[in-house]
Amino acid sequence: MKNKSKLVRMYKVLSMFFTFFIQIYWYKMSKKPEAEWEKLWGNIGKRFRRTLFELEGLLIKVGQIISSRADLLPQPLIREIEDLTDKVPPSDWSEIQEILEKEWGNNHKELLLSIEREAIASASIGEVYKGVLQDGSRVAIKVQRPHINSVVQTDFRTLSIAIWFANYFVPIPKGFINLKVLFSELKQVIERELDFTKEKETLLYFQERFKGNDIVQIPQVYTELCTSKVLVMEWVDGRKITDIAALDQLDVPRKELAERLIKVFLPQWLEPGIFHADPHPGNILVSGDGRIILLDFGMAGEISKNDASAFQSLIESFLAKNYAKAVECLSRLGFLLPEADTRMMERLLAEWMTFQPAKMTDMDLITFKRELNDMIQALPIQVPTRFVFLGRSFVAIEGIMTHLVPEEEILDLAKHVFMNWLMSQGNKWSFVYQWIQSQPIFRVFHSVTEFLKTPEKLELMKETEQRRQFQFTIYENHKKQLFLLTLFGLTGITAGIHLSNLLILKLFIVLSAFSIAGYAIIGYKLKKWMKYMHKKR
Repeated sequence: MKNKSKLVRMYKVLSMFFTFFIQIYWYKMSKKPEAEWEKLWGNIGKRFRRTLFELEGLLIKVGQIISSRADLLPQPLIREIEDLTDKVPPSDWSEIQEILEKEWGNNHKELLLSIEREAIASASIGEVYKGVLQDGSRVAIKVQRPHINSVVQTDFRTLSIAIWFANYFVPIPKGFINLKVLFSELKQVIERELDFTKEKETLLYFQERFKGNDIVQIPQVYTELCTSKVLVMEWVDGRKITDIAALDQLDVPRKELAERLIKVFLPQWLEPGIFHADPHPGNILVSGDGRIILLDFGMAGEISKNDASAFQSLIESFLAKNYAKAVECLSRLGFLLPEADTRMMERLLAEWMTFQPAKMTDMDLITFKRELNDMIQALPIQVPTRFVFLGRSFVAIEGIMTHLVPEEEILDLAKHVFMNWLMSQGNKWSFVYQWIQSQPIFRVFHSVTEFLKTPEKLELMKETEQRRQFQFTIYENHKKQLFLLTLFGLTGITAGIHLSNLLILKLFIVLSAFSIAGYAIIGYKLKKWMKYMHKKR
């Protein structure tokens, strides 16, 4: 991998981020018009993309994750990085052979009848080679890239510095993604992907999960040949799921393939357990008999029982047109910010669900999508950090679906699959209850209940306001204490100079420096907090 020097990598990444910060600050201070901001975000996206491909490694995966945050980031930036693919030049064969010898020992040649020296696929963390075992079985051998651990650790340190700087010095709005949490989750996922034994376990989990399912195929894994840096799997032949010409030669129509794809992924998103977090077209094939083949289980996420239940209720609410319940589910999942107006959100959801894109021209549809993205960014909603990889999985499958069937048919297919899943796996009485709740007579009852809860809500608002006042008092008291400490430190410095006592002088210089820094930090936090409170009111 090029640019192996740690200092060079850190310098290039940090200089890029600091340049972005300075440009954004300058545009804010200069109050640039919207057109100039659009141009700036586009230029930032272009430079970001160039740097990612130049440095490779972990940074490409960071770019892929950032590109899925259209709810938070400007569209010109997203457009520049949304089609990032994790493809890098393969390593020298001698380095790969060295890893195989280290992992399998000196008898590694006895395990294989043959192995192709040219990589079938090469990504930022691993490379895949085609081989044949002594018994004639064709296998895919995934080998960890040489020196990748060192590169990843350097990138982690660099990103932690950039995130620390952004958290303390960049005016990130409240409700924006928690960078520390996202970094922690990203680090956990990448470290998991670096350990091929974890991917082996995920492969075995999916084999067990889809055992007896005749529409999906999971490659077999040769556990006795697997190590933390080498993964050996059954070689499977298939057509790329976006290769329309090849798919049209199958006996299974594309609409049926689209339905099978939803049947494979919908339970992963709605049931507690592990889901495939990187289902891009290169990781999904279609066999000759129309089965969905899943590959590359290095990036996986997990859904808790509570979140699975909430997602199921959310979809049930949409299907039953019970938008009050849908808003409640969105709030429960953490998609709504505290200041969100629930009644307004109900109306927006109702209008959105009645919208019919088929009646619009292509140009009108493009304009509508742009306006919809702007509206989403303006609304008090966010994607919680724990759902970043789930959203990535969902968006990837949605993109594949648009290759298989017309866009207007996707929702009907998803609805059909969900209802079948609900009746067989979920709680059908829950859906009936959701439908009853959406009826006019129940809405009247709901309104009366809301009215009776008004005193309780007013009391809660009063308590919240008291807490805000208490927080303000704490900030003010800290500022006063640090100001007095600064005066005390300056007095001590004066005394040290007057007495010509070096020890006293040094002691009070350190004390003054800490108190001045503390005063500045508390003052900045108070200013930022006051700005946020003003917006909330």
